[in-house]
Amino acid sequence: MKRLTIGLIGLGTVGRGVAKLIKSRHSFIQKKFGVDLCIKTVCDLQWDASFVKSLGKVTATKDFNDILNDPGINVVVELIGGHHPALEIIKGALANGKHVVTANKAVISNYGQELFKLAHSSGRSIYFETAVLAGVPVIKTLTEGIAGNRYDGLYGIVNGTCNYILTEMGSNKISFDEAVKLAQAKGYAEADPTLDINGMDSAHKLAVLVQLAMGKFISVKNDIFTEGITHISKEDLLYADEMGLTIKLLAIAKKKNGEIEVRVHPTLISKNHPLASVKGVYNAVWLQADPLGDVLLVGQGAGEMAAASGVFSDLINLGIDNKDADQVWIGNNPDEIEPLKIKSIDKVETEFYIRLMVTDRPGVLSRITGILGKNGISIASVTQKAVSKESAVPLVMLTHTAKEASVRKALLQIKGLKEVAAKPVAIRMERL
Repeated sequence: MKRLTIGLIGLGTVGRGVAKLIKSRHSFIQKKFGVDLCIKTVCDLQWDASFVKSLGKVTATKDFNDILNDPGINVVVELIGGHHPALEIIKGALANGKHVVTANKAVISNYGQELFKLAHSSGRSIYFETAVLAGVPVIKTLTEGIAGNRYDGLYGIVNGTCNYILTEMGSNKISFDEAVKLAQAKGYAEADPTLDINGMDSAHKLAVLVQLAMGKFISVKNDIFTEGITHISKEDLLYADEMGLTIKLLAIAKKKNGEIEVRVHPTLISKNHPLASVKGVYNAVWLQADPLGDVLLVGQGAGEMAAASGVFSDLINLGIDNKDADQVWIGNNPDEIEPLKIKSIDKVETEFYIRLMVTDRPGVLSRITGILGKNGISIASVTQKAVSKESAVPLVMLTHTAKEASVRKALLQIKGLKEVAAKPVAIRMERL
């Protein structure tokens, strides 16, 4: 029987969930997989003595170096999140000959190449299933389940908070602010939800997926165009629904002709597409694989046990791993990366939904369409949602495929018209 002696760093929501699973399913895992999972030491700056006591013969510390320097520990589970000191913990564990299991999307997305090289040279493993989609096995699927496939595109609903907010806005006809407060009340959003609603959480997860699916290490800050959902209104969701569409915050990677588009933004998709049915805190990734074809992975993307399940599975997989010493790490070989070039967002071409608040006067529509036409943007449909001589009314347009830079330029000119009462809202559309 293979014994994994674990140092668990971080006793927050996920860390406590992992500890509970290891304790409650210890005998089951021994019998089914022949793996003995044993927590030797836990580390947190503020650990609960009664909880630690409930785990049995476990030592508690506030100094993670006690775990890194313990020769009796062969696996470090890092669950504190963020860049530092998480990066130093992972590097220290690998340097000291210990395997690593982490849920840290920020570290893997920003330092994955460095860490994979270190793991490769030290003959140790890094497992990070929970970094994307919590316990849904997207990492395992990419690296093992459908290994050998090439991926030309991936589309992910990878942030449960945003998906919940958009779902509530559309289903219950509530405002963005109301939906955020509801998400916070239910524990789906942090007190400060900025990293979720501005798209950065999704960008980190997209970087991890692109590393694994397309073999390209990308910079979250410099390479991924990121736009959040704060400008989306309940009216946008209503208008989209009337057109047979819905709005999702999508993490998108598309590969073509030696270039790769990497972007995170609200996206209109058909209500008939499987991703449209992914609601609430559920997450999903849609993979365009060759030769397999389209693959959809769906599951809960947040919550104590959903995330703990992924870490727990990583520990079991590490315990039954029979790979050779030079193959134990997960991820693309850092020395064999596809020479893909990042496609500038300005050159990306999509269809657009545009909502304008305009004064209902003769000639307004012709001036707006004239500006769009001069910028090479063709209109597919135009709908005025109300008629009022007293105040601004919504004007909703769908464009044919247009270049991002052209649309931005046109909207800047349209915003300057005296008949336009508010900043234009533009949402990209994907035909999946």
